[in-house]
Amino acid sequence: MLSSAPGLSGRWERLEPRPRARMLRQVLHAGLRTSFRALGRFVASHAVFFASAPMLLSVLLGASFSRYRVEDDVESLLAPKHSLAKIEGSLVESLFPVNRSRHALYSDLQTPGRYGRVIIAARKGSLLEAFHLDSVLALHRNIYQMQVMFPATGLSSFNYSFSYLCLPDDKNVCIVDDIIRALEEIQAARASNRTVPVLHYPITQLADGRRAYIGHQLGGVQGWGPGGTVRAQGTGGRGEGVRSARALQLTYYLQVRGELMEQVAGLWEKAFCSELKQFAASHSKLGIYPSTSSSLRTDFQFSSVLAHRPLLASLGVCGVLAILCCSMQDCVRSKPWLGPLALLSITLSGLSAAGILNLTGATYNSTYLGIPFVMLGHGLFGSFEMLSSWRRTREDQHVKERVASVFEDVMLRFSGSTMLHLMTLGLAASPLTNMEAVRLFCRTAALAVTVSYIYMLSFYSSCLVFTGYLETGYRHGCFCRRVPKPDRLSCKPAWYRCLMFTRYQDETQTTNPQLDPSHTHIPNSDLTQTRTTISTGVHAHVGNCTHLHPQANVSASTDPQDSHLLLGCVRRCYGNWITNTYVKPFVVLLYLVYISFGLMGFLQVTQGSDPSAVVAMDTATVLYTRAQQRYFSSYSPVIGFYIYESAPYWNASVQRDLLEYAKGFQRISWLEAYLNYLSDHNQSTSLPRENFTYTLRHSFLRDPQFAHFADDIIFAERGQGEEPDLAASRIFLVAKTTENKREEMSVLLDTLRRLSLTSRVRFLIFNPSFVYLDRYAAAVSSPLRHSLLAVLFLLGLSSLAIVEPLVSVWLGLTLLSVQFGVLGFMTLWGVELDCMSVLCLISALGHSADCSGPLLCGFASGQGESRTRWVRAALERHGVPSLQTLICYSAALLPLGSVRSNLTQTMFRCLTLTASCSALHTLAFLPALLTFLPPSKNRGLRPAGENQRQGVECVEMNDSTRVVDQITTV
Repeated sequence: MLSSAPGLSGRWERLEPRPRARMLRQVLHAGLRTSFRALGRFVASHAVFFASAPMLLSVLLGASFSRYRVEDDVESLLAPKHSLAKIEGSLVESLFPVNRSRHALYSDLQTPGRYGRVIIAARKGSLLEAFHLDSVLALHRNIYQMQVMFPATGLSSFNYSFSYLCLPDDKNVCIVDDIIRALEEIQAARASNRTVPVLHYPITQLADGRRAYIGHQLGGVQGWGPGGTVRAQGTGGRGEGVRSARALQLTYYLQVRGELMEQVAGLWEKAFCSELKQFAASHSKLGIYPSTSSSLRTDFQFSSVLAHRPLLASLGVCGVLAILCCSMQDCVRSKPWLGPLALLSITLSGLSAAGILNLTGATYNSTYLGIPFVMLGHGLFGSFEMLSSWRRTREDQHVKERVASVFEDVMLRFSGSTMLHLMTLGLAASPLTNMEAVRLFCRTAALAVTVSYIYMLSFYSSCLVFTGYLETGYRHGCFCRRVPKPDRLSCKPAWYRCLMFTRYQDETQTTNPQLDPSHTHIPNSDLTQTRTTISTGVHAHVGNCTHLHPQANVSASTDPQDSHLLLGCVRRCYGNWITNTYVKPFVVLLYLVYISFGLMGFLQVTQGSDPSAVVAMDTATVLYTRAQQRYFSSYSPVIGFYIYESAPYWNASVQRDLLEYAKGFQRISWLEAYLNYLSDHNQSTSLPRENFTYTLRHSFLRDPQFAHFADDIIFAERGQGEEPDLAASRIFLVAKTTENKREEMSVLLDTLRRLSLTSRVRFLIFNPSFVYLDRYAAAVSSPLRHSLLAVLFLLGLSSLAIVEPLVSVWLGLTLLSVQFGVLGFMTLWGVELDCMSVLCLISALGHSADCSGPLLCGFASGQGESRTRWVRAALERHGVPSLQTLICYSAALLPLGSVRSNLTQTMFRCLTLTASCSALHTLAFLPALLTFLPPSKNRGLRPAGENQRQGVECVEMNDSTRVVDQITTV
């Protein structure tokens, strides 16, 4: 629509010849905007259908929650999907499964199917004192005798005890931790007034002569050495005597055989926790910290339970602020119900997306808590942009034409930001992502954003149509009551006049061609353009980013939009202040400070591969992990050193290599014990293969003191009458650690793997924690890198299709700056780089593009005048919707900060930083920097007398149907 504007009658804008590529981009934009205009007119013509169909579809899809399922395998979510550690774990389980052990178990060595584990800590004194020791052994007996009934009712119910579910040894007796045998020996010695046997740490010797590692079963140990520290006597020998111990860890492994026993084992774990809870209530001097195989899964999903009420509170707070942001002093032009309706549209789209996931058999996990906030930020941006564009349309137009103008003005930008969201989330959801939690989150978020976009086009747009009819009929925006004319309103009470305040315009006044420019709307513009000119042979259409004249603003007294608080503040105060010559240096200085602190945090980024960092606070997993770090952090987890191929163990050089590899570790090695055995019996350690194997099988392993080493060796038959080969074997290593236990384990893993590549003996190392450490940094950061590259590629590609390519450059730099700041400041705030923080960083790309993209497009579109005036005009038009979105989004995050969960705390901090950094760039950094940085505002402008073109002035006329016709005069 072409229109004229007062104040510009003596000024003619001319369209100079532009390059062919620019004209092609203009034609492309003209076609897209025309398509969206036709779509808007179609939606407005069928508003009832587009309002009811999404609601009906949401109800139907919501019925699919009967198929709602929760993800059970937490390890598959939080550990890298494709890693060498998982392959090594499968090989280890095939060679040395836990269920086939017949002599001893090593805590944390392998990942069993079901188990119960407890840390018992003395609040005062030592657990080795008689009083505490008797209590610990009594608890052990209670757990050993504890029974569970399955099925719970019926004549076919059976009672299952630990002795039925446990892993039995070769004598069909349950295998228990070695520390239990040592404590029973101490208790028996005290009962018979004999000398109490001395415990050594971390490797002690039991009464039967067997050496046992108790470094993970006894914690907080003080010895008889100088300063009370326990020092090891040599690398593999026994440590000094234990004087006291503050904590004890017991593990009860269950043997699961079939689905029935799996259910029984699950009941036993619950009974195990109940028994420990009762024991803790009656023994206040002991601290009890239980953990089971299902604790991590339960506590991980418990975050969703804790977040139910805060999420509802977030929706309520956001709804209240959305009402305020949509309200104006003018009761007719005010649209308070559009705020809650926008939230309703987002809620319905979320319900529909969840229904689709349920129907496709997808599972739910707690990382999905971030998806509502992704939808909220994107949906609010679209709704406030549409409302802002609606207020710039002509009030004397038909509602269908106004909606069509809104679609033409907003939907191209909104579709572009939606495509950016889908690009970042889609690439992170591809098979290139090695983190299952990230892949599932991005896949679900991409579906939710797509459905939200469709609902915004249909449901919210139809709501805009209905409120438009209310405005056309001069009805109150909140109560839908027709507002009396001024002559009738003057006799009403003061409170009624205040409630019904509006700048009432009689229909006869609309025939005046000198309309208020605030009521005019040029559909194909990004800022308030008031005059369009046509050059000979060239149409002045610039698609998504067209020219405006910032001098078209009029006084606040004649503009109904000034009754909107935020718009009035930006127009009168903030725009002039942020572009003030004396303020801009301080903004630049603030940006330098922002970059400096971001760099400081970026250099300190650490990976958060600990699964307990994504579970609810004050749960069994967190309490158990804290107790383990406090009392059992002196040594690393038991590392299995597996020789998975046949090796010449009888060769002296191979023996030296294997002993050298284990040097510096606390170790339990069958090879070292066997070589010492040969030396004690005056035999050479370099025996022939047959003699070496024969002595090993028939002498060494039959000695009760060394019989437990039979679980560590696999023999392979060669032929009848020949000694078998040693097909595989294992050695257990334990490293001394400091505070940075996980970092040291990661370094140790890389070192030993490099050694395995050059060693003559083919070996691998494994511990269940390695599946979280192995290439974790690459797995967790690669989706972020891929998404960032996808955004830059999309922006580079879009620069070929948009009118002003510098918009893509500025937007790309803005996204990099926001991402850099969020990553740096979250590190300074104590957030590690884990799967949840990476998810927030990926969603931050789309959120920052939503806020800053329209402002950049509006500024880059104009030509002529000064940069400062264009920045003010862009802030007035696009800064206010961005500010409204940031206000509602930030308020919705506040209740999330009260949830007692590590996962939600990480999400709250990252999303808060995302909103803050986006607000800084949109409302401070960009407005100040754009006043003296490209693009130029005088490109393509020629002197007044050169290449004169014929101008066309448009005069507007209105008839009684309030539909505008145009008569052009040359």
